[in-house]
Amino acid sequence: MDSRLTVVLRIGLLVATTGCATSTEWQDWREHTTHFASGDHGVFSLRNNRDGSNPRVSRVDIATAQAESWWGKAITVSPEQIFEPR
Repeated sequence: MDSRLTVVLRIGLLVATTGCATSTEWQDWREHTTHFASGDHGVFSLRNNRDGSNPRVSRVDIATAQAESWWGKAITVSPEQIFEPR
């Protein structure tokens, strides 16, 4: 009975985790060995919500993203939306 429960739990875990990402997101995961390119990338991603509404992007973010070749869903902003950190 224990082995059956383990198998069922593993299948359930597999189904639950595969349903959380799109095919594009899975492709990103296969191409990179880490979730974020750097700590700066992680902080940026946490600061900006998943759908990209209400973006907070600075010129430093843009330069760092280019230098470190960040990946994932791009957040686009108009020039007047770019803020200068204090």
